[in-house]
Amino acid sequence: MNIYNFDLNLLRVLDVLLRERNVSRAAERLSLSQPAVSNALNRLRELLDDPLLVRVGRGMQPTPRALSLEAPIRDALQQIEHTLNAGDFFDPATSRQRFVIAVTDYVELLCMPKLMARLAQVAPGVQLAIEHLTPSLPTEALDRGELDLVLGRFVEVPTRFHACHWASETLQVAVRKGHPQVGETLDLDDFLRLRHLWVHGGQTRGMVDQWLEEQDLRRDVVYTTPNYLQAAHIIASSDLAAVLPTQLARYFARLLPLQLFDLPFELNGFQLDIVSLAQRQNDTALRWLIEQISATAPKATHL
Repeated sequence: MNIYNFDLNLLRVLDVLLRERNVSRAAERLSLSQPAVSNALNRLRELLDDPLLVRVGRGMQPTPRALSLEAPIRDALQQIEHTLNAGDFFDPATSRQRFVIAVTDYVELLCMPKLMARLAQVAPGVQLAIEHLTPSLPTEALDRGELDLVLGRFVEVPTRFHACHWASETLQVAVRKGHPQVGETLDLDDFLRLRHLWVHGGQTRGMVDQWLEEQDLRRDVVYTTPNYLQAAHIIASSDLAAVLPTQLARYFARLLPLQLFDLPFELNGFQLDIVSLAQRQNDTALRWLIEQISATAPKATHL
């Protein structure tokens, strides 16, 4: 096939059809009429000699050929978009750009107040939309451009993404002041006697429980929650204990009657990274935002 004779606008139509799998929804997303999208699909079918999408019930099912084209076409369109945008002039002081970022509630508390104060001074028109971050890297949302970047802890980052170190973190044990089972120090036996709250964050097993399991030990977890911010308040008003990220534990210890202890065993710290698509490294606006986020990093805790 001669690419110079191929209408590249058809690839954009195909990309949206593969996302929506419905001609009417694709037409609405493309701001085209339904007949125009149907006509484009027919042209694609003729050019590629494949049905591409076949009707199943009220939706459409991609053929194997269409599925094989989906990721390469999407990557190519994104690369073109990012290349064209790379040369755009970005003025933070006047920009109204909206960025979508995924973080946990813990990272949101540490980063976003500082970041918004910073943006209020240098980029008052820039808008941020925060999405909830699950334990695994949301690769598909980043690939589709639904997220501009994510900030969190990730075990593995595929090579098509760029990771920038934001902060190093450790863990501490938090209990309420005056806890009847806790004195001035906390050893491993004391730790195991406590009833625990665990912030699971969508995980099935955390760092602490993995270490305990390797030592053939187990703590008594009686309450689990996905929310770090609620955890601190529950600990402050009960006899439960929680292992929290040090920066978060110290933040709440200034606001709530909490007593903090180092873990009574050796456990490596962890790293928080800013992750975005590697092919967007020439995106001036995104690069600027990453610089602003990097400037909000908390001071490193001891490792």
